[in-house]
Amino acid sequence: MLLWGRRSRLVLWAIFGVVFTVIVLAPLVMIVLASFAGSWTGTLPSRLTFEHYAATLSGDTLASLSVSVQTGVIASAASVLLGTWAALAVRAARPGLRRVVDAVFHLPIAVPSVVLGLALLVAFSRPPVLLNGTRWIVLAGHLMIVLPFTYSTVSAAERRADPLLAQVAGSLGASAARVLLRVRLPLLLPAMSASASLALAMSLGELGATIMLYPPDWRTLPVGIFALADRGQPSLASAGTVVLLVVTLAGVTAAGRARGRATER
Repeated sequence: MLLWGRRSRLVLWAIFGVVFTVIVLAPLVMIVLASFAGSWTGTLPSRLTFEHYAATLSGDTLASLSVSVQTGVIASAASVLLGTWAALAVRAARPGLRRVVDAVFHLPIAVPSVVLGLALLVAFSRPPVLLNGTRWIVLAGHLMIVLPFTYSTVSAAERRADPLLAQVAGSLGASAARVLLRVRLPLLLPAMSASASLALAMSLGELGATIMLYPPDWRTLPVGIFALADRGQPSLASAGTVVLLVVTLAGVTAAGRARGRATER
């Protein structure tokens, strides 16, 4: 039921403000405070320090941050390439085959990430394809998790694109490759940029499958944060969380600017 009265809108905004503050804002504020807490014996930290950030931006935690960024960039780039290719290829398929492909690409969404991690361990822990204990199995896990969202975003944009543009270009003598590069892909660039930012954010925060797959030399920052919290070091874990949030926001912002330029074109 739609509420059009001014009082009703104010009540709805007040409810939204309370829910947002309790569920989103308050936990974030507590994490930020914990990241600066030298000691915390009362309601608020009694001593503020930057030591936790210094520890986060050095040593193993900095290496984990680097691994997370590399994994996110590689997984998001691969998902955009594969998702775009699949979306373009399935457009020309028969309706029955298209439904099967859609179901296969969306299947990882319906499966918990822990199950995906276990499936990769079982599938690639023996020859002929032995990936267990390498960084490649982590990259494969992240790709499986983010690819459905990329495929879904680009497929939706492909269905909305006007097919007459490609047909006109072909009737004027443009080859299939030229139509793809100069007409079809430029129309999909905003969706590709949006899916890249979503894939990057998801990959940077992924934990469930990664914690089952990672080798000692390829530990992502979420795994490091989980280990710190498990060892009873919440301040260090909070500092790592804040750093991860900042890096994720920077990556999503950069992808958003690219999406804006693609839309203008």
